[in-house]
Amino acid sequence: MCGFCGFSGMIDDRENILHRMMDTIVHRGPDSEGIYLDDGIALGFRRLSIIGLEDGNQPIANETNDLILVFNGEIYNFKTLREDLVQAGHVFSTQTDSEVVLHGYEEYGPDILQKVRGMFAFVIWNKKENSLFGARDFFGIKPFYYGKMENTFLFGSEIKSFLPHPHFKKELNLEALESYLSFQYSPMAETFFKGIYRLPPAHYFFYRNDHMEIHRYWEPVFEEEDRSLEEWVDRIDHVMQDSIQTHKVSDVEVGSFLSSGVDSSYVAACFHGDKTFTVGFDYEKYNEIGYAKALSEKVGIENYNKIISTEEFWSVLPKVQYYMDEPLADPAAVALYFVSQLASEHVKVVLSGEGADELFGGYNIYKEPLDLRMYQRLPKKLRRWLASLAEKLPFDIKGKNFLIRGSKDVEERFIGNAFMFSEKERKSLLKISTDAPSPQSLTKEYYRKVQNKDDITKMQYIDIHMWMAGDILLKADRMSMAHSLELRVPFLDKEVCKVATSIPTPYRVNRKNTKYAMRQAALRNLPQEVADKKKLGFPVPIRVWLREEKYYKKVKKAFQSSIAQTYFREEVLLQLLEEHYQGKRDNSRKIWTIYMFLLWYEQYFA
Repeated sequence: MCGFCGFSGMIDDRENILHRMMDTIVHRGPDSEGIYLDDGIALGFRRLSIIGLEDGNQPIANETNDLILVFNGEIYNFKTLREDLVQAGHVFSTQTDSEVVLHGYEEYGPDILQKVRGMFAFVIWNKKENSLFGARDFFGIKPFYYGKMENTFLFGSEIKSFLPHPHFKKELNLEALESYLSFQYSPMAETFFKGIYRLPPAHYFFYRNDHMEIHRYWEPVFEEEDRSLEEWVDRIDHVMQDSIQTHKVSDVEVGSFLSSGVDSSYVAACFHGDKTFTVGFDYEKYNEIGYAKALSEKVGIENYNKIISTEEFWSVLPKVQYYMDEPLADPAAVALYFVSQLASEHVKVVLSGEGADELFGGYNIYKEPLDLRMYQRLPKKLRRWLASLAEKLPFDIKGKNFLIRGSKDVEERFIGNAFMFSEKERKSLLKISTDAPSPQSLTKEYYRKVQNKDDITKMQYIDIHMWMAGDILLKADRMSMAHSLELRVPFLDKEVCKVATSIPTPYRVNRKNTKYAMRQAALRNLPQEVADKKKLGFPVPIRVWLREEKYYKKVKKAFQSSIAQTYFREEVLLQLLEEHYQGKRDNSRKIWTIYMFLLWYEQYFA
């Protein structure tokens, strides 16, 4: 696992500038560094040594020195691909997986992306053509950012690496801010930094003659197959066992994160390693350490754990937002920061359970179409009328949300696992006016691709393409890399996805449970109580803290700051905070969304 950055064009003192850019991402690769300078291109690389410890330095060139690669990630089937390439006449100078990508591109062109199994972001400079080829992995596990400023093409693993470049113009993207208020992450192609974009997952690009050409090379397709539940359980367990072992390919020790949930428990029970890592809080409802220790003992693995103090949590928030590059309001990111810190003291690589919920149908919200099914048989006009009455009720009484959400089609009501502020709410909250698209316009294209599927499948498809890349995988990459720790996700594997997207909906989500068939597969390796346990993730007690005077005052001070008053209406912010503090409503997630933006802004703009 590593980090890279680079830029096109010729500027004064470009080697020094490149080194300064690389220094901003030293956490991604503290083991070594490398640069490549040529007419029209500068490539910088920071290395975290995992595979090919002695000879894996980058940038790396092919036999004729006309293709040069910088690569971040892991290719798990690189040994098989290497054999094929050697037989085809390619000469390797290292034992690394990254060189397989280089020679694979030389042999197959962009079709190499169809052959690899792994997580990655990379660029290849073609010296003969003065062009760049780059790609990002199937699910967006590894990041890739780019932008063009003053005729300079900037690219890299993290946006912060662009800051030292003299052509980089730092400007807040106000449309991104407004969209963030609905999603709790940045959902648009253009980031919070005006003019800087993220390459979408499963896409590659060519940059030549000052032109960016982007293509999609893969996408998950839900096509159900008619098999018995027992057959599905067999297939899931077989593909997961294979993926877990495949993801252990490494020249250093591999550990595993472990919460009390079925996803990380399944991975930890099957990876046959020696160490698991868990964090919790000093509140009984928010502490999974007991579960993790018990499971680790049953499967014969040592569990390392840590209680995160409230003071520790709050003190690290600015640092978390700095490492994130863009504001993210998911409180679980902070728990990931601490568990990554803990793991990095013992290993360089960990396995984790991200992706299981999106692929196998694990979120509790996926049950909503089942709960609404009978009610939605009523005429839509009647449901709309009942919803209009419910909206006029002053408080959140039982059944109000059911009537409102039941009046809407899934395309209207579901934008992903988080929905913080509606369009109307965010307009009333913001002082500024933007042309930000509605949440539904951002999800529209994804819904179109699954328009003939059932509502549960539609929800999963939205989350795979937006929530998973924008929230789940963003925090997984940034919080692990903040501690120079490589995080691998066995659920997010092409072969696992192929199985998961073939499972009939009732075996994914039904009234009994979410991830139904996957839980049955996990049960073969886990105690019953773990396999059936309701999803918690990394639960964080922000709701409790924001009703404590110390943290209420801390947030109130931020809400009354000059930064807050530049973008938000103070009276609306304080009303949200007061309602929560006095126990009238649970506004904790909305408050947190705004507060995280303010902390992020201080890191990058104040």
